[in-house]
Amino acid sequence: MRFEGKTVFITGAGAGIGRATAERCADEGATVVVTDVDREGGEETVERIADAGGEATFHELDVSDADAFEDCVDTVVDEHGLDVVVNNAGIGHAPAAVEETDTRTFERVLDVNLRGVWNGCHAALPVLKAQESGAIVNVGSLASLLGLPKQSVYSLTKGAVLNFTRAVAAEAGPHDVRANAVCPGFTDTQLGQQYFASQGDPEKAIERMTAQYPLRRLGEPEEVAGCIAFLASEDASYVTGQGLVVDGGYSAW
Repeated sequence: MRFEGKTVFITGAGAGIGRATAERCADEGATVVVTDVDREGGEETVERIADAGGEATFHELDVSDADAFEDCVDTVVDEHGLDVVVNNAGIGHAPAAVEETDTRTFERVLDVNLRGVWNGCHAALPVLKAQESGAIVNVGSLASLLGLPKQSVYSLTKGAVLNFTRAVAAEAGPHDVRANAVCPGFTDTQLGQQYFASQGDPEKAIERMTAQYPLRRLGEPEEVAGCIAFLASEDASYVTGQGLVVDGGYSAW
């Protein structure tokens, strides 16, 4: 029970990796704060945790809204305290060359993928530093390390998330606060399925993609959640400023 007595705050926890992380942390004893812009999905995550005997609450949150993020963190601290923040919320965009990507897409992806992580750290760090303990896990991507063609804005934001995580780790370390990132490859989530659907023939697109992975399959949300839980736990007490790649061996080739 690595998170017994701990409060874990997770963004984008209404589905996919966020939901799997919420369930994993609850299984290990955490009080989980489920946040998402999707109320229905977030409340379903809470119900799933409760049905399994865990403890969770839901707060509707648009991570791109800095004031709303700070208000949400303040409420959670007052009600439960705060030990771990997982900045997971993220979106993708339709494949397009740089010059074909419109400003609206650029701004929206930056708002969620980059500003959302900034807002989460900006709101949580004063609390974690003051109590001289805590962990932040930011969800990056294989695109944090590799430039994905026709995914320029996504690659831009996820690359920034990884380097920002390193900066937070260097700054917060003297306060005994750790910051790390996970960098998943293609994972079987709604975001991943949206990408494959954009390729015309999703089944063939998945087949082509998995052929590039030594493990010959997509990752599962639960596999990424296990890595997030490790980085958030005391098992990783001397790990900070790192990007843990969870990609089925793709980057090894």
